[in-house]
Amino acid sequence: MAEVRAEMVANVWKVVVAEGDQVEDGDTLVILESMKMEIPVLAEDDGVVARLDVSEGDVVQEGDLIAVIE
Repeated sequence: MAEVRAEMVANVWKVVVAEGDQVEDGDTLVILESMKMEIPVLAEDDGVVARLDVSEGDVVQEGDLIAVIE
């Protein structure tokens, strides 16, 4: 199990995956927006998205849980 967390304060601009999706290491899970820059959040392991804790338009703080990959 791998927890994917936000590395900075940002807006969730786009959610690319859904719970139950198969992902590979390096796949984009969500795209954050901060200071007019788009920052992709990537899967760090192969697996299935077991939990997705954000929706488009949410604001995340540094360390907030974005997703759990099993």
